[in-house]
Amino acid sequence: MSAPVWFSRLLSVILLLSLVLASKAQQPADTTRLRVGQVPTLRTIAVDTVNVLPTAADTKGWLLMDKDIQLELDGAVQNLYNFKYDKAEKQFRSLRRRYPHHPMPYFLLGLSTWWKIMPTNFDSKQYDRIFFAYMDTANTYAERLVKLDPHNYEGYFFLSASNGFDARLNAERHNWRKATVSSKRALTYLQKSSEANGLSPEFLFGEALFNYYAVWIPDNYPLLKPVLLFFPKGNKTLGLSQLRNVANNAFYTGVEAKVFLMKLLHNDEHQTAAAMPIARGLALKYPDNGYFGRFYALLCFDQADFAECERVSRDIIDKINAGMPGYEASSGRYASYFMGYLMQYKYRDLLKAQDYYRRCIVFAESNGETDGGFYLFSNANLARMADRDRDLVAARRYYEVVADKADHKSDQYKEAKAWLKKHN
Repeated sequence: MSAPVWFSRLLSVILLLSLVLASKAQQPADTTRLRVGQVPTLRTIAVDTVNVLPTAADTKGWLLMDKDIQLELDGAVQNLYNFKYDKAEKQFRSLRRRYPHHPMPYFLLGLSTWWKIMPTNFDSKQYDRIFFAYMDTANTYAERLVKLDPHNYEGYFFLSASNGFDARLNAERHNWRKATVSSKRALTYLQKSSEANGLSPEFLFGEALFNYYAVWIPDNYPLLKPVLLFFPKGNKTLGLSQLRNVANNAFYTGVEAKVFLMKLLHNDEHQTAAAMPIARGLALKYPDNGYFGRFYALLCFDQADFAECERVSRDIIDKINAGMPGYEASSGRYASYFMGYLMQYKYRDLLKAQDYYRRCIVFAESNGETDGGFYLFSNANLARMADRDRDLVAARRYYEVVADKADHKSDQYKEAKAWLKKHN
């Protein structure tokens, strides 16, 4: 578990407000939960719940709202979400050559780097240095924009974004001092950029998330209610409505809104059926995005659409074997568990089921994701099959893992302890 759930979500609210392309890697129910840590000191901010058109804003020269730039970058955005990093970055570098002193190209290059980190559940650190460098450069040029024009809300947009992403990754790396400083800066610029939320749905994204989480956080973490006194009151229904607005109408943050809406509906609102069309649309539009694929497979499994779950899981495993970018241990853990389950219960092929469960265990252990349900379920199922085959040595090995890792109140733990006691 890599960072506090509440802190991670607060930082995600900050960064996703200013988001042009990336997303917080909030995990489905199986994946590792985050540790509870210190509470950063946050300044009071006021986020309006009604769209406001800033009276003194001159949007001339804003790349964020330039339709020609959007048309030019449409292919790059598609490539980024489809994990064609080289093609996307080639277009972002072209933009940088023409606008070397604007934050957008550096931020986009940073986002491309973010998407190389995020599918690994932040296990990989090889891209950290270049990621921080891109966000720092975006921050520098955004500061220049607002210094020249205090009403340049595009500049505040990128200031909030670059500091928010910096805070997010530093939180994942347990660099709490840096994460706190960056999050406070992001909140300051969040307040400024929210003044332009009537200009574009891009600016509305952050308000939508604040409206949702200002209610969600105290409901789920009552001890944090005093911290939430620093935040405006929220409205979950309004927040979800605003997210749908952004998802349907925004150019840069539209996909991110869909991703966040999909995860909120499944993980927090327990409306998997409502999340399914969003997940299906993302997985079909971006077929080489391993993160979208594994989330879609998870929802198919949850909704008992086993034929589609099998198709997507096989596709994920094939792409891992082919070494495709963005397909790694986390996605393999999902797909191999689903295939093991299907082989065991649908096809009654226990040898293949055992093989897939073992693969799931290997994937989980390779990146330290051994607290999640898939890892425990795989060990438990292998233990039962070994016991059925009278292979007591193997059964003991698997049950000892379950007894060590499972929650002591869970049925898995009780089953493992009972078996071990009986065969002591």
